[in-house]
Amino acid sequence: MDFAIGELAKRAGYAVQTLRYFEEIGLMPAAPRTAGGQRRYGDKELRRLLFIKHARELGFSLDVVRSLLQLAAHPDAPCEAADALAASHLQEVDDKIARLQAMREELARMVEACSGGRIAECRVIDVLADHGKCLHETH
Repeated sequence: MDFAIGELAKRAGYAVQTLRYFEEIGLMPAAPRTAGGQRRYGDKELRRLLFIKHARELGFSLDVVRSLLQLAAHPDAPCEAADALAASHLQEVDDKIARLQAMREELARMVEACSGGRIAECRVIDVLADHGKCLHETH
C-alpha cells in the first residue's frame, strides 16, 4: 500500500507532527517524496511505527526504541542485547512501582489520620509542613 503522511499517522495512531519528528530524529527513515513533494509510505513504515508505538506504550525511552529498531534490523543476530534492554527497563519499572507503593502508603496514612476537623489539626498539612513526621523513607 501507499500512504500519505496523514493516512499513515491515522493508521498508526499518531499525530502527523509526531511522524515528522520521528523522521527528524532518525526513528523513521526519510520518506520518498512524490514529484509534488508529498511524503509517501508503505506497509514497512506502518509496521515500524506500530513497533515504536508498542515500545513507547511499554515505557521504553526513544533512545532504547532506537536501539531496539537497530537490533530488529538484524533478525539473525543473537538477542542478548534486546534481552538486556528489556531486563534493564523491567528493573526501572519495578523500582518505580516500589517508589509509588511507598508514596501510596504514606498518603494513605496521612488521609487516614486526618480527622476532618480544622486545618490547624489537619494531619495532611501537619505532615507536609514537618518533614520529620513523614514515614516515607526516601524523603
